[in-house]
Amino acid sequence: MVDVSDLHARGLRRRQKMFGEADVAKRMAAAGEFGAPLQNIINAYVYGDVWERSGLSDQMRSLVMLGITAASCKPTEFKVHAKGALANGCTAAQVQDVLLLVAMYCGVPAAIEPNAIAAEIFGEMPSDAADKA
Repeated sequence: MVDVSDLHARGLRRRQKMFGEADVAKRMAAAGEFGAPLQNIINAYVYGDVWERSGLSDQMRSLVMLGITAASCKPTEFKVHAKGALANGCTAAQVQDVLLLVAMYCGVPAAIEPNAIAAEIFGEMPSDAADKA
């Protein structure tokens, strides 16, 4: 059995690699001591365990996360994972295809804001335009 502190350290390293040390530190500190237990779970189990499994590539996992966060109307998390998808080597065309699937299966409104966010992150639209989507 893997020690939870090992999972936490492994997850923190992965998270920092995907999102950058500054962004991870900001997210981890956002809810202060109250949020610390949740951040520990995120580091250990989300990134230290699930993201470390070998069944999916990092690109595939990122694309799945984009579909999940878009379909569930979570634009803040979509933006975080779009940056991670870029770091994991996903292309604009792959993200566009995911968002087209979201539009077809979950409805066009679910894809509109994520589409603007993705266009901004993948360099196809100025950042202020995403705020108006």
